[in-house]
Amino acid sequence: LIYEGYGPAGSAVMLEVMTDNRNRTAADISHLFSKYGGNLGETGCVGWMFHKKAIFVVDKEAFDDEESLMMIALDAGAEDFNEEEDSYEVLTAPDDFSAVREEIEKSGAPIAEAQVAMIPQTYVDLTDEQALKDLQRTLDLLDEDDDVTDVWTNWNE
Repeated sequence: LIYEGYGPAGSAVMLEVMTDNRNRTAADISHLFSKYGGNLGETGCVGWMFHKKAIFVVDKEAFDDEESLMMIALDAGAEDFNEEEDSYEVLTAPDDFSAVREEIEKSGAPIAEAQVAMIPQTYVDLTDEQALKDLQRTLDLLDEDDDVTDVWTNWNE
């Protein structure tokens, strides 16, 4: 299941949940959101702010040929390639996950992380100290919940 809601200061939060009891989980998630000033929303309330993408992360120390990796990934169908401080990030459509992963692995680049995630289209900056603490507490509580498998937010950390 996917739950959507608003964290403190209007930040958008999406959750992926696996449960055997929808009623219990909905009540638990709603309680966790409201505990620190957020609220559980209706389906689609924040979903439009996110794109579902496959993400591959390759550690720079393990593979330092940026140009080669970029060409391999893009030729395999990747949509975007970003150089981060200590890694390379490859973004693609979820349908191309297997093809892109296979080509990256063939190149000898060890994949440090591979997942399908919800990527925010825009990010929010929280400047209020209390809102920052409340959002972090909310995210921590959601992350600790046994039914929650993934948490995404548009907070610009």
